[in-house]
This record gives sequence, structure tokens and C-alpha cells, in this order.
Amino acid sequence: MRFHLTRFAVATRFTLLEHGRNRFAMILVILFVPVWTTLAYLAMPDTLARMRLRATGEALAPHGNELTSISGALNAVTLITGFMMFAATFSGSGSDRRLAMAGYPRAHLVLAKVTALALVSAAVAVYATAVTCLAWTPRQPLLLAAALFCAGLTYGALGVGFGSLLRREVEGMFAIVMTSIIDLALQNPIMSSGADNPVVRYLPSYGAMQASTAAGFSTSPVPGHLAIQLTWFAGAALLALLGFRRSTRNCLPSTAPSSPRPESSKAGLPAPRQAATSSAAASDTEAD
Repeated sequence: MRFHLTRFAVATRFTLLEHGRNRFAMILVILFVPVWTTLAYLAMPDTLARMRLRATGEALAPHGNELTSISGALNAVTLITGFMMFAATFSGSGSDRRLAMAGYPRAHLVLAKVTALALVSAAVAVYATAVTCLAWTPRQPLLLAAALFCAGLTYGALGVGFGSLLRREVEGMFAIVMTSIIDLALQNPIMSSGADNPVVRYLPSYGAMQASTAAGFSTSPVPGHLAIQLTWFAGAALLALLGFRRSTRNCLPSTAPSSPRPESSKAGLPAPRQAATSSAAASDTEAD
């Protein structure tokens, strides 16, 4: 047990250090979350947006800027967590491969990434919730933080999968950005007239969007939609696990025993040098 805990602790420490070296991601967390959330709140009109929340069946009429700030907070959290996990996975793929070649347990490496993902998602979600509460007061701040946390987990797992499967950094960044923008823009009734379309139920952050909207404008708990978001996280985590296994598949030790060459077989071996020397000495003796 101590062996496994030590390996897990070492892998987690190095994973967190890798995140800490990403200064651009730290700047995004500090600046992008408040700037994007505040701009979404200030730039949008505060006119009432009538909508029906599928999670509770309630007819709501939230202010448009408050509803957009929730969408902006979700967008910021998903982009940042997805970017951080993709960058760490993409830049550390060589290190993971070398560790696997050296015999480091891959299970510990995977658990370290999951732990780092949970810590990053929790920190960004709490920060985004605090920034949102400075502009206006959601009715259920804890539910909002939980919804942002689950969305961060989902996109962080997608970032790990993209980092393991894609070969260029720009491809992964484009995939994360476009997935988040399309996902959240289609669910915001202020920006999309098709927000009530049943298709949006199959989008990656549907559960988090419903839960965060309920957190902002309703007093009803929606554990079912948090469970939907966690289901998306499980699917994204499976993709990440398959990608990690693929990136380290050549590092697996071979279990097939190598067949030893029979010692009696001497075909194809060069003649011993000593024998050639003895023959040359015999020829010199006969010549004398």
C-alpha cells in the first residue's frame, strides 16, 4: 500500500508542477474569468428573457445580462480547464512515455491526472462563482459552483483526450475552443433562437447549463442534471484513458518469452581466430 501511495504522490506532485509552470494559464485564470464574466454582464441588456427551464419545468424571466453572465462563466471555466489539461498532456506526453518505458505504473499516472483535473476544476469553479456573486446574487451559489465544477471536469477530460490523440498543439486548441463556443452558444436563449430545440440535450454541457441556470434563478435542486453532466465526464474520461493508452502502447513490456538460440548450432559462425593462427604457424614450420 505504501508503495502505491508513494508512486501516486510523486506522479501527482509532478503533474501539479507542470500546471504551475504554465504561466499563460495562470494569467487566464486570474484575468479571463472576471473579464469575460463581467463583460457578459455589463454589455448585454438587462431586459427580461422569458424562458422555460427544462430541469424544473418552471417558467422563468431572468434578466438577459444575468443569464449571459452564467453562460460566460461556463464558457470561461470550460475553456481554461480544457486548455490547462490539454497543454499539460501535450507537453508531458514524452515524459509519460519515458516513465512507462521505465516501468512506472500507468494507473498511478492516470490517477495523478484525474486528481490534478479535480483540483484545477474546483479552484476555477470557486473563483468563477465568487466573481459572478460580485456582480449579482444567484439564488443557489453552491449549486452554481457544483455545475461549473462538473463542466470543468468534462472539458478537462476532453483536453486530456485531445492532448493524447492529436499531434499538433493548434489542433487541440481549436478543438477545445470551437467545442465550447458551439456547445454554450446554442443553449443561451439570448443568442440562439433554437435554445428550446431537443437537440441541445445532447450537447456536452447541457446538464451544467441547466443546473447553473436553476442555481441562478430558481430554488429547486436539480441533482439529476448534475448526474447528466457527470455522465458526460465519464464518457470524456474514457476517451482520455483510451488516448493515454494509445500514446503509451509501445511502452508495454512484452510478455512473450524470447526463444534462446540452441548452443549446438554453429552454422554461420566465423572460424575461431586462434585456429587460423595455428594453421599459419604449421605452414611456416613445413616451409622451414
